[in-house]
Amino acid sequence: MLLLPLAVLSLVIWLGLIFCHGRFWQAGPVLAPLRTPLRAADCPEVCVVVPARDEAPSVVECVRSLLAQDYPGPLHVIVVDDNSTDGTGRLARGVPDPQRRLTVVTGRTRPPGWSGKLWAVSQGVTRARELVPDSSGFVLLTDADITHDPRHVSTLVAKAQADHLDQVSEMVELNCASQAERMLVPAFVFFFTLLYPFARVNNPRSRVAGAAGGTVLVRWSALARIGGIESLRGALIDDCTLAAHVKHSGGRIYLGHSCLARSIRPYPRPIDIWRMVARTAYVQLDYSPLLLLATVIGMVLVWVIPMQLALFTHGLPCLLGAGAWVMSMASYTPTLRRFSLSPAWAMLLPVIAGFYTLATIGSALDHHRGRGVIWKSRAYTDPDGAISTHNGAKGAATVINHTMGDDVG
Repeated sequence: MLLLPLAVLSLVIWLGLIFCHGRFWQAGPVLAPLRTPLRAADCPEVCVVVPARDEAPSVVECVRSLLAQDYPGPLHVIVVDDNSTDGTGRLARGVPDPQRRLTVVTGRTRPPGWSGKLWAVSQGVTRARELVPDSSGFVLLTDADITHDPRHVSTLVAKAQADHLDQVSEMVELNCASQAERMLVPAFVFFFTLLYPFARVNNPRSRVAGAAGGTVLVRWSALARIGGIESLRGALIDDCTLAAHVKHSGGRIYLGHSCLARSIRPYPRPIDIWRMVARTAYVQLDYSPLLLLATVIGMVLVWVIPMQLALFTHGLPCLLGAGAWVMSMASYTPTLRRFSLSPAWAMLLPVIAGFYTLATIGSALDHHRGRGVIWKSRAYTDPDGAISTHNGAKGAATVINHTMGDDVG
């Protein structure tokens, strides 16, 4: 009888996830604002690099928030206008800058072998080095759809200095206003922590490395050690690739949740989230049909089978399936609390997991039809250009894979 082995396997998987997978289900660390302001003498130079391609709706608010930082040390904000067609560069240049912290760079044509966002980041980092050629401080990489509390840079630098970290990254607060966002966005955060458990990322003895692209503070010395942004040039999932390079070169990294940075990019419809996921989901699986098949099987076994067993079987398979289903819902509850949503949303996890699975299959179909990764009118079809980001977490990719944020650009 197949039902009982399936029930046992699902329950064993969930017991392993709950007790042996880096406490992924916990709410996770939150980088709280500083209680005591930093002294100027303790503040190294910080260069903020903002790659921006067709970001007219958000770039002004982003730049204003960065120029309003209370950081007492030297701060430079560099926006790279990456061949925008909507006036992004002009809007950025128009933001009032009484302290003359802002530089807007007009991006050059992307050379072969580079992803769009990383080429823009590289130009911003080069300009930053021209401004501070001898700095031993930090570069802050952030997206043009993120707004920052005035205390944010100070808090990031204080964390890096206090814990001797080479990189500090945060999952920024995400929009959760529309019905589609309430249903799908918290699950994105949940699945991200399942793929990259924060406790393992932050453990220097673990090889798991991850980052969230909305906020990545990295030391100049760490960038130099890994060969600069050029060492990442083909990566389509740039944030986790950078984290892997920094950690595997001997650096200490941190990944947590932010209460001082927020994404203002809306995803009002399910199709918007589908496109966001599908553009790089297959990259996460190294363009491998076998890993895709394993992912689909894993998703069904972990998320769908427990509910089916609990609702439509009897006896021991029903009890075991119900136990696995209850554990999956309970593991999701801390994430729902973070978004101030009812725990009842956890009952939809099998449906939500199905959505992400179908988006991943759609990503694979796009690739095999020759469309590749498409984002902001750019297409990337060569898998050799994508740098692997699994760094020890590939097994988790058989459960879920996705990426969110402005990863390609």
